[in-house]
Amino acid sequence: MVKVTFTLDDQTVERLRRTASRLAKPQSYVVREAVREYEARSTKLSDRQRARVLAIGDRVVQEPHTRTEAEVDAEVREIRASRRRWAPRPSSRRRP
Repeated sequence: MVKVTFTLDDQTVERLRRTASRLAKPQSYVVREAVREYEARSTKLSDRQRARVLAIGDRVVQEPHTRTEAEVDAEVREIRASRRRWAPRPSSRRRP
């Protein structure tokens, strides 16, 4: 563990003390858990960001197709064939 020093406002310190007391845990435990929770939450999209991404998706789905299904299928076949040409070949010898 590393010892650190932070400056917190009185209200935050009181919340920290109340929470630690209620949980019967050290204040450092409460801080570690709070940081862990905050970090996990910070990687998620906000409601505003989520709405924006969904709106973009809706617009994309509603736009007319620029190619036919047959053209898309042909391109996918071409990509797969290209990947197979460059994929490493499995060894014919079995290892014990």
